[in-house]
Amino acid sequence: AILTGGCIGSAIFSLSGMTMYYAGPAAIITWIVAAIILGCYGVQVAELSVRYPHSGGVYVFPAKSLNKFWGFAAAWGYIISNFIAVAFSAIYVATYLGVGFEALAGLQIPLALASILFCVILNMMKVTDAGKFNNVLVGLLIITMLLFSGIALSHGNFNFDNFSNFFDGGMGKTGWIQAIPNAMVAYGSVVAIAFMVGQVKDPNRTVPKSMAIALIIVVSLYLLMIVGTLGHITTQFLVDNPGMRFIPMFAAAWTSMTNVPWLSKLISVSAFIALITTMLVVQNLNALTIRAMAEDGALPKVLAKSNKNGAPSAGIILAAVVAGILSCQPSWTELLVNLGSIAAAVTVVIVCYSLIASRKQLPSIEGNYKAPGGNALSWATIIVIVASYIPAIFNGGAQMWIFTAIIYIVGILIYFLYSKKHLAE
Repeated sequence: AILTGGCIGSAIFSLSGMTMYYAGPAAIITWIVAAIILGCYGVQVAELSVRYPHSGGVYVFPAKSLNKFWGFAAAWGYIISNFIAVAFSAIYVATYLGVGFEALAGLQIPLALASILFCVILNMMKVTDAGKFNNVLVGLLIITMLLFSGIALSHGNFNFDNFSNFFDGGMGKTGWIQAIPNAMVAYGSVVAIAFMVGQVKDPNRTVPKSMAIALIIVVSLYLLMIVGTLGHITTQFLVDNPGMRFIPMFAAAWTSMTNVPWLSKLISVSAFIALITTMLVVQNLNALTIRAMAEDGALPKVLAKSNKNGAPSAGIILAAVVAGILSCQPSWTELLVNLGSIAAAVTVVIVCYSLIASRKQLPSIEGNYKAPGGNALSWATIIVIVASYIPAIFNGGAQMWIFTAIIYIVGILIYFLYSKKHLAE
């Protein structure tokens, strides 16, 4: 439930509109390919979590198998993408509530900040208590998603002609490739359990099994929602109405299914639940990673602090403050999304390579989980992720790459500053 709730959130309810804008009907393939890539990544992370059974894995895995610098580089990309994910989710908590309920329409920033604070309070609790609350939210979320999908697919206005010219919508024939990085973000939390492996019972069995179950549930729900939405709005509609690109399900309910007046409110409530569950999981994972980095001297020691419940309190507060600042700038949404997807991809590449290095250093223990495909799977994952960014490089986006370079330069400076300080101590 933690993995499913972590995945189903800002991406499907908001980023799916961007993939439809880039790829048209071929966005369906985009989401399937992204799931395969993250599934391949997931089984590799599952093996790494058994090799290095310590929470904060996105930092720990490369730090142990390569060196601390690469551990920092992977974790830096991870926490940056998660800062953005929480901020983006908070922005669209407010957006969906605003379009669904008129009384809340003028409260975008206060609602965004309130949602971040709400998640801070829950994440400061015992993990079992927060987990129970998360399970309830995920159950409600799945019910609302199935209800929307059932209505959308069976509605009289569902138009099969929207799926014609399958590969020619959006950015053209390569649009579905260009959209893959955004869709990958939607599956990022499927590996969350590996990063909390220190708290997992019987990780050798639990980690890969939970990933597989969660991925099947998530892909099925995503495809139902995307096909249902594409049957009611076109790529041209998203081109002509840029404000609808990040609320595609609401757009479908509001324009094509107006004879079901409560449906737009249902989708607002469903999106709210989804966004909150994502924020809960991502905020906690970010805090665990920050704590692992601080414990190893890569960040200030104060960020290693935990509260009496064992929650990484200092990291939770830092993640909330940064996300809160970013959520006050809703006009930055598209830039933030692209920056987050690049940072996430850099992390995936480093972690996949760290498994290759780990296999050279540590022989596999008989009976421990081992990802299928060996090093060939790791290299294939790296190549596919890098290739998915080629269209974006040739189609412009210089501003995005400049900001990315600045973010990583800042990270490198922080690493060398605190590494030197840690060695001196």
